[in-house]
Amino acid sequence: MNSKAQQLKEFLGRVGWAALVEVAATKGSTPREAGAFMLVSASSIFGTIGGGQLEYMAIDKARQMLGGGPRPQSPAETRVEVDEVCATLDVPLGPEIGQCCGGRVEVSIRLVDASLEQQLIAKAEADEAHLPHVYLFGGGHVGQAMAASLALLPIHVVVVETRAEALEGMPETVETRLTPMPEAVVRQAPARSAFAILTHDHALDFLIVAEALKRDDTAYVGMIGSKTKKATFRNWFLKSAEGSEAQFARLVSPIGGNAVKDKRPPVIAALAAAEIMTSLVAHTVEAPRAAGAEKMMAG
Repeated sequence: MNSKAQQLKEFLGRVGWAALVEVAATKGSTPREAGAFMLVSASSIFGTIGGGQLEYMAIDKARQMLGGGPRPQSPAETRVEVDEVCATLDVPLGPEIGQCCGGRVEVSIRLVDASLEQQLIAKAEADEAHLPHVYLFGGGHVGQAMAASLALLPIHVVVVETRAEALEGMPETVETRLTPMPEAVVRQAPARSAFAILTHDHALDFLIVAEALKRDDTAYVGMIGSKTKKATFRNWFLKSAEGSEAQFARLVSPIGGNAVKDKRPPVIAALAAAEIMTSLVAHTVEAPRAAGAEKMMAG
């Protein structure tokens, strides 16, 4: 698994000399929020602050500051090597630059020395440790397509399979787990995880879904299938798996909804990825509210 933090390390190690371009403040409608950043080298970039003319202006300024000299090891050395160690752009997003967002963005640009590099890596690793988890059970055609779609999102994706060959070719930012008991992975998952179940075996699907629904701290539980499969699962879940109607009501099936009548794997994957991300965001917002309410009640 090649994480986003690892990709950041590799970029900084490869280019050697870069500038940090960061959204310092925003007002009104803007492409990205404060804190969004990108790294700019003489020939490549890592990340984005929203694209468009704003980003082009920031890249041009960053490359002017880079100049082409060797990479500094300390802030003091940086001041010797270049005339400008930091700069600020205050940009109205109007017709003057070909954007019509209507807001205003303040962008800070700093040359990356060894100290700032370590700060960036440490922050990336800390952010990564708090990413929401999505467990994808099944690496078939839809599973492969979903892994590719989910790998683009700011989440930690884990693909779980009982077949080694089904884990081949997964995106490098996706974690893979080979296990004879995938339902056990559900029990070990952190709170507010999302579970998408689409294995090659309906009986295995049912076991995994039952484990997920019996947890009351999940952000999403979805199962691929038809109305008949869902009805069959409900009957088994209530009569043989000691499940409840309230638990069953939390099941999303089919994943991705049925508004779009297209069963091609990439289409299902795109719809399901949006559905999962919507649920994760909702639970991320709800969790602090719930914690605040409990604190007030305790007070």
